[in-house]
Amino acid sequence: MILVTGASGALGRLVIGHLAGRLTGHAVTRASAPPAGEGGVVVGTRNPERVPAGAPVRRIDFDDPPSLADGFDGVETLLLVSAGYGEDDAVIARHGAAIDAAEKAGVGHIVYTSLSAAGDHLPYALAHRWTERRLRSGTAGWTILRNGLYAELLAALTPVEDGAITAPLADGRLAAVAREDLAEAAALVAADAAAHAGRTYELVGEQAIGGADLARARAADTGAAVSYEPGTLAQAREAFTASGLAPFQIPMLVGTYSAIAGGFLSGTGGELRDLLGRTPRSALEIAASRPD
Repeated sequence: MILVTGASGALGRLVIGHLAGRLTGHAVTRASAPPAGEGGVVVGTRNPERVPAGAPVRRIDFDDPPSLADGFDGVETLLLVSAGYGEDDAVIARHGAAIDAAEKAGVGHIVYTSLSAAGDHLPYALAHRWTERRLRSGTAGWTILRNGLYAELLAALTPVEDGAITAPLADGRLAAVAREDLAEAAALVAADAAAHAGRTYELVGEQAIGGADLARARAADTGAAVSYEPGTLAQAREAFTASGLAPFQIPMLVGTYSAIAGGFLSGTGGELRDLLGRTPRSALEIAASRPD
């Protein structure tokens, strides 16, 4: 049995759909219920009400460690989707509680969705690296999926306002990845975890995308003129502060801009193509067509 955490989130929902199709041998929609029972998929979430009706679900709340005591019972493979929404100490506590509970329950293998090595330049990398180290020193088998930043995130960080993209990316570029591709890769590994034991996969994009690239692509997509006029990090911080974001989110987002602008996240390649067995989706097309 495979248990997927974070199943009500954007990545988790996609993973479940891919896993269900892989294990049952037919295509499924994102809303399809995964198969239950031995060898099937169980949904783990703190919000069971958000799971499609009929899906086998367990309440898994990393912020409530006692609730995890029975949550991993009978699970052979745990796909631990990172719970990165929070300060480092909160995220580390969540991941630590989940891994502790999984090991006590006898889970044989943990697949963890981490952050690409280039992500060491990002403010939120520490909790990912802590979790990787915890897995390597633990008793369960492990596989680490070092995911690149989503093309969908790049879209959200580069809105078009008054015909211009003003995100402070300077001349930097991002080797972004389609979330759907990362979900498919995670499902592939979780479905045959033993074959990937002890592996750390770097899953970044094959094309590094910059602000000027996005402006041209969005202009082609919409038929309207779009320019790239990068602003400053200070302007971005001021805008984020005024938007009412949680305090911890502001340095995360500004730091993401800074890392891209500095050229730290432009490295392409990785192992996504080999893992998927096909050409990855175009991150530029996704980022250009979803500027919201």
